[in-house]
Amino acid sequence: MTKDLQKRSLFAGLALAIFLPVLMIGGLLLQIGIGLLAMLAVHELLQMKKLETMTVEGVLTLFATFFLTIPLESYLTFLPTDGNVVAYSVLIFILLGTTVFIKNYTIEDAVYPIAMSFYVGFGFNALLDARIAGFDKVLLALFIVWATDSGAYLAGVKFGKHKLAPRVSPNKTLEGSLGGILGAVLITVIFMLVDSTVALPYGIYRMSLFAVFFSVAGQFGDLIESAMKRHFGVKDSGKFIPGHGGVLDRFDSMLVVFPIMHLFGLF
Repeated sequence: MTKDLQKRSLFAGLALAIFLPVLMIGGLLLQIGIGLLAMLAVHELLQMKKLETMTVEGVLTLFATFFLTIPLESYLTFLPTDGNVVAYSVLIFILLGTTVFIKNYTIEDAVYPIAMSFYVGFGFNALLDARIAGFDKVLLALFIVWATDSGAYLAGVKFGKHKLAPRVSPNKTLEGSLGGILGAVLITVIFMLVDSTVALPYGIYRMSLFAVFFSVAGQFGDLIESAMKRHFGVKDSGKFIPGHGGVLDRFDSMLVVFPIMHLFGLF
């Protein structure tokens, strides 16, 4: 094992040793932790575009992302049911208002941080919604993402010939993508055999079909981030986990998978 692989494995193990217990505990600790991760992911996206975070518009973007991520109405009980969305919208209105008062800050400048705050905040909010519905639902999503990544890598190395999206990710292949889908379907079947209640009211056959969509969604999320990194000319989104890149590098697939699972009524 090379030193680089040893380093990657060590820090991956440490990250999981922290993340999984917090995920299991849930509650306020998890919500604050995920909210901070969301803010860090948006910080990475702002850095990609060489935008400063410690500015009025940068701070507004960070807090807007945080408010959209966490179930704010659970703690500020005077807020309506969708209190996080309302609070997020108010901050976005203020951010748009900075185009009036900050010289040389235009609507075009504001669109990028607004879009990134929604992209990150909505995805992480869906993760928290899944955890509120049940720890097993989050585990299912994580296993699908991990199985997709592993299946795509193994199939790509063994059989990969046809490029999947050469403009944004030249190493990914169609064969690898199909291997990732197969891995996701297989892990979903195994998961449901162990925990048949995870996907109620859906049974194992329908969930096997849904797993195809979840795997494709995860791969699409990975390609979205690849397109952004290639556009801005960066290798990793950040340095959150040594050897593994930034927050966005680790959660890009999940930011799409969790909302799609929500759309399919799994939580």
